[in-house]
Amino acid sequence: MDTQDVHSSAPSTFDGTVLITGATQGLGLHLARDLAGRGATLLLHGRSRERLDRAAAEVRALSDGRAEVRTYLADLSDLDQVRSLAAEVRAAEPRLDVLVNNAVAGGGAQPRLRELSAQGHELRFAVNYLTPYLLIRELLPLLTASAPARVVQVASVGQSPVDFDDVMMERDYEGLEAYCRSKLAMIMSTFDLAAAGTPGSGVTFNALHPAHLMDTEGVRAYGLTPATSVEEGVRPTVRLITDPALAGVSGRYYDRFTDAAAHDQAYDPQARRRLAALTRELLGG
Repeated sequence: MDTQDVHSSAPSTFDGTVLITGATQGLGLHLARDLAGRGATLLLHGRSRERLDRAAAEVRALSDGRAEVRTYLADLSDLDQVRSLAAEVRAAEPRLDVLVNNAVAGGGAQPRLRELSAQGHELRFAVNYLTPYLLIRELLPLLTASAPARVVQVASVGQSPVDFDDVMMERDYEGLEAYCRSKLAMIMSTFDLAAAGTPGSGVTFNALHPAHLMDTEGVRAYGLTPATSVEEGVRPTVRLITDPALAGVSGRYYDRFTDAAAHDQAYDPQARRRLAALTRELLGG
């Protein structure tokens, strides 16, 4: 099946409630624009109130004021704020049909600068892996109550194995390498979440690489030349969010529209057990 045929299977209307992290720019904002046009209720996350309000106003305007848009403010490099964000969503929202973990810390404008999260973890591991995992864990009761529901993990074709002897990359630090390790960790946990899902819970977990080197702030900040538009990444991501043909499909990694193989470490049971144990230790429980 070619790309156009796959894309055409996504419905033109979608009335579910979708939480998008990192929704003030790049892929997150473009997703919000697309889904607003389909009739979705949008929960937009950002870490800047000004940018968040601007994004919400833009999305509402594009739908001629018809889109229902609510905003949530949090710095996802702070796990305490992640927990607070989840608590706010649980308290305010009657349902959650889709969680899109899209927010990302890229390679950085100073790739040799090793940055830390609020809890002292390597920044990219924290934002790109620990935060999505924690957000899923905290919102899973709401997702389950809203089932059928979906979790869409925005990963990357750029994947490097996690070094369990130096997970926080205290030696030979490089931002893009940290990004690639964190994205593989995200994919590994996606597979585990799908495998551990309660039969009949109705919540699916899938990851995807949306497009190659999209024209985003993060790609340019690292010094890379964008190769595709952000719109190219919207189409495969919207498919995972809305396509009825993917109902019940879980534990997959997609390279755009193609059900693909991730890095070998994602299929290593011992590596996944080690990552799960480390995650429990770092997050508690």
